[in-house]
Amino acid sequence: MTTTHTLETPEAGIVYDVHGPLPAESPRPPLLLVGQPMTAEGFGTLASHFPDRTVVTYDPRGLGRSVRKDGRADHVPALQAEDLHAVIQALGVGAVDVFGSSGGAVAALALVTAHPGDVGTLVAHEPPLIRPLPDAAAAERATQAMRDAYQAKGFGAGMAAFFAMGSWPGEFTDAYFALPPADPAQVGLPAEDDGRRDDPLLSGSLAVTDYRLDVDALAAAPTRIIVAVGVESRAVFTGRAAIATAALLGQEATVFPSHHGGFLGGEHGYAGEPEAFARKLREVLEG
Repeated sequence: MTTTHTLETPEAGIVYDVHGPLPAESPRPPLLLVGQPMTAEGFGTLASHFPDRTVVTYDPRGLGRSVRKDGRADHVPALQAEDLHAVIQALGVGAVDVFGSSGGAVAALALVTAHPGDVGTLVAHEPPLIRPLPDAAAAERATQAMRDAYQAKGFGAGMAAFFAMGSWPGEFTDAYFALPPADPAQVGLPAEDDGRRDDPLLSGSLAVTDYRLDVDALAAAPTRIIVAVGVESRAVFTGRAAIATAALLGQEATVFPSHHGGFLGGEHGYAGEPEAFARKLREVLEG
């Protein structure tokens, strides 16, 4: 059974879904699945593998069904953390477990920093943080080049540059920057410019890659933090960022099946290995 709720705050109407048993009846703490900029629909397959416990999915402020009232267009981890805190309070059962994917992993790390008592276990899967990388300056340059392509030529060019950046193995070297502009047609995207420049992933409004971890606050939190990396993505940007983030927190990244979207079924045309991924997630959460 799934029920949908809207949590009204002064700054947004946060829509979240509660799957499975009611939080008070779940044998384990609710499992909150957090994405960014992905909304709740991307977690449908993963949620289906946890029928025995309450699973909560949500749409981040300003994305999907969650309408913002604050007049802002940026997506900032600190604000997302406060929205997550409000959802957890609304559940009314104390600390929850959290699986954060990509930008959602960054938001979850911000949540633990601000409200350490909210989370029992956090699995932060491939947080795309630039600062911990040894080639941080080059990674920032690559990110800016992606944004520049979007601003100059629109969605197709921006996404093609995003895919090129995301699939580059190893550090961003001169060889990477010498590549010709990525061709949208080669990745099945339209080259025509629709005139829009509001995509959070490409416009720079998704302020997650430059988030600065508060290592001391995370170390002091009672939360058990596991940084996860996909076995197929260890050499590319998000995997390298996860490995570097784990090292910053004094641990080795825990290897999960598949790639950056390894938990996906058919939600976004980028299917991973959701059954194996869910088994690994259950093992880590219950370990």
